[in-house]
Amino acid sequence: MPYLLLILTTLFWAGNFVLARAIHLDMQPFTLAFLRWTLALVIIAPWWLPRAWRLRQVLLDNLPMLFLQGFLGVACFNTLVYFGVQYTQASNAMLMQSAVPLMILLLGALMFGERASGRQWLGVVLSLGGVLVLISRGQLEVLTGFAFNEGDLWIFLAMLSWSFYTITLRWRPAALDGLTFFGFSVLVGVVVLLPLMLWEQGGQFSVPTTEPFLLTVLYMAIFPSILSFLFWNLGVERLGAPTAGLFIHLMPMFGLLLATVFLGESLGLYHLVGILLIFTGLYIAILAQSLRRLAKPLEETKCEP
Repeated sequence: MPYLLLILTTLFWAGNFVLARAIHLDMQPFTLAFLRWTLALVIIAPWWLPRAWRLRQVLLDNLPMLFLQGFLGVACFNTLVYFGVQYTQASNAMLMQSAVPLMILLLGALMFGERASGRQWLGVVLSLGGVLVLISRGQLEVLTGFAFNEGDLWIFLAMLSWSFYTITLRWRPAALDGLTFFGFSVLVGVVVLLPLMLWEQGGQFSVPTTEPFLLTVLYMAIFPSILSFLFWNLGVERLGAPTAGLFIHLMPMFGLLLATVFLGESLGLYHLVGILLIFTGLYIAILAQSLRRLAKPLEETKCEP
């Protein structure tokens, strides 16, 4: 189940990148982030508020860490992405985002002395190679011709924010269930974003009311906000940050497949090569070891008289 949830998480995030780029001319980053998270908070409020009230002492006792996690994961990450896609292509953004698994491994090693196995590093390299094949469309000159700009700096800061957020999930209070923890993180994000949104709006709150914009905000509130965060937090809890981070390499694959389905782009051989490399990397780093763990009890059962 954690593997399926992480796959869905990256699918929803890929849609978030594509849609954010599609409406970048109509959006203001702080305003879009505020609308997205406020709507998400309203949607979960009937389930979250009673839980938060029962666990209010736990929330108060862990306020500094919970505030940091809400600030990094909710207020910063997607807002920085929205700034980035105003100046750079979605492909650039997803290419840079694919370095997050490496960041998580390096931060784990630097901050906690965690050593990644050779299998993990090989999986990261292979899946990252698949990402490069997809982004470059199988042409080396496309990859070497990438020009990084102001938007890519915002994406890099977003990557740092998400990597630190993922690392800090190990300090999530054990007494908090996933929904209570997530809801408080969203509340922190909304509180932080409110003054920034008002500043961006110049004191006058006005947003586009076009159907594409409103549907985009609704999608962002439900799928890459509520569902993705709950799924991601559970995946990190069950599998660990380095393993969960590898699934981010699925984002470029989903982004290109979405473009193929909805924008009519043709599917080429490089798509298949890139996807094969990504899944080979994931298999080597994650699935092979998990399948062996699942098979071991079955073998022991067969050996019983």
